[in-house]
Amino acid sequence: MKKLVIIGHTFPEPTTTAAGSRMLQIIQLFFDDGYSIVFASTASVSDKSADLQKFNISLETIQLNNASFDEFLWKENPTIVLFDRFITEEQFGWRVSEVCPNALKILDTEDLHFLRKARETSIKQNKPIGEANLFTETTKRELASIWRCDLSLIISEAEMKLLQNTFSIPEDILFYLPFLLSPISEEQKQNLSTFKERQHFITIGNLLHAPNVDSVKVLKKEIWPQIKAELPKAELHIYGAYAPQQIKELHNEKEGFIIKGWTEESHVVMQKSRVCLAPIRFGAGLKGKLIDAMQCGTPFITTKIGAEGIYDFSKELYIENNWTNFINKAIALYTDEKAWLEKQHQGFETLNNRFDKNLFIEPFLERIETIKKNLTQHRNSHFFGQILQHHTAQSTKFMAKWIEEKNK
Repeated sequence: MKKLVIIGHTFPEPTTTAAGSRMLQIIQLFFDDGYSIVFASTASVSDKSADLQKFNISLETIQLNNASFDEFLWKENPTIVLFDRFITEEQFGWRVSEVCPNALKILDTEDLHFLRKARETSIKQNKPIGEANLFTETTKRELASIWRCDLSLIISEAEMKLLQNTFSIPEDILFYLPFLLSPISEEQKQNLSTFKERQHFITIGNLLHAPNVDSVKVLKKEIWPQIKAELPKAELHIYGAYAPQQIKELHNEKEGFIIKGWTEESHVVMQKSRVCLAPIRFGAGLKGKLIDAMQCGTPFITTKIGAEGIYDFSKELYIENNWTNFINKAIALYTDEKAWLEKQHQGFETLNNRFDKNLFIEPFLERIETIKKNLTQHRNSHFFGQILQHHTAQSTKFMAKWIEEKNK
């Protein structure tokens, strides 16, 4: 029997994060291919966690620095272990290598954390994003994790290029796997709300996520007052779970700046909105809010960072880093039905041409089978990963064992 053990950073919350939706897509992929799946995490299940029982998935709560994980892994004897973000690989990768040395190790990066952190630091230091220092401690940790795994899933083509061109990561230990979406059918398009049936602007995203918090602040200070002055009847609805107090305090009904909080039905509220605003100054990976907007036929204005990995910039007219131009284009898109329909059509084409799951699933499963059949050769071809496994994991291992003994 083919068995997959997923070591999750958290239990997936698809209604609060794009990472949660992506994890469910990966689970669906392996489930459809006949894998028995166990999802393990040190986190607790929340009221927003997905119901994984529909996949017949076993849930396991695991502990850091505890030999009980070894017993769990030995009992499950997985074919594949998938790490949800590099932090879980750091914590449990050495144990997987010791207990199940023949298990294929896959890292799902979600996005490149070091890239997001470097860009955030640049913004805080008032430096251009292009001057972000990528050569940090976080970079060393994340790249080491990529090297130690047999395959790493990269969600953005821009990140694929960065890893190969800047850091010389071999292509055959990377796999470009973006959001895995069903094509938008003509019937689905016809069932969406029309331009005239929609009203107001929207932005959405987990408000524990620093890029989203920053985006809301930019909207409040730099963008929304000017839009409101031109479109006095319009409102901006801000959706997102886990809003901190600093965001809740921005709520102002008189100004039409409405903090709505979490919604379980993000596609419903997105479909009712006419334009999505996403002035994202830093981040990495793919922006789930923009994928959601395209699926709902809701045109958006964003930045180059927001659109990274989604568009060919040479053809995109609604990517803008200058806030004055951003505002003007948002107003034009909100009021010009012809431009709105063109942008909506472009969104449908982008989804169907670049994110159709049928373009990726079969090549991904074929890559896995190839590596599984030639695992020793694959690892020997990338022996540097074994060197890192030996040195880095040894220090992690003995620290974990020391903590384990201390806890006794």
